[in-house]
Amino acid sequence: MKKLFLLGLIFSLILSCDNKPQQYFSESQEIEAIKTRIKAYENQDWTTYKSQFLDSAQVFHNQNTGIPYLESLKRQQDIIANFASYGFVEDKTILEMVIDKDNNKWVNYWSVWSGKLKANGKEITFPVHLTTQFLDGKILKEYGYYDTAKLTAAFIELEAEQLEQNTSLAVE
Repeated sequence: MKKLFLLGLIFSLILSCDNKPQQYFSESQEIEAIKTRIKAYENQDWTTYKSQFLDSAQVFHNQNTGIPYLESLKRQQDIIANFASYGFVEDKTILEMVIDKDNNKWVNYWSVWSGKLKANGKEITFPVHLTTQFLDGKILKEYGYYDTAKLTAAFIELEAEQLEQNTSLAVE
């Protein structure tokens, strides 16, 4: 009877073991690649930044249609050209890698972007979420979500100030 009970217990333990592969990671080569790319962005090291992407990589930042990553980079450079300093707040950054049911590797990045405008010193901050798909260690797709309202408002305010200054000069 004891043997039957032990055999039943062992059988139950074997059946209750779930051998699913790990899907969530807090450390991986892909996470390190995102950290490298973020540092390159902050340091304007565009060679290192570009080395993280596949040539065919598509970027979907706040839009449903992807654009080539080089076009996205140009847009980002045009925006940060207006800032004396910018970057992500390290102590507000979270990274994780997920392997989905199709075995695709995705890195999720949450942080807060902060920048100080050259023109008036105004500081702008907003939360950012990036989710990036990797293929063979390089970025294939990136989806980015952040509210650009503060940026837009700051640029409109700067434009209004410049217009007011130009109008004042014309009147004098």
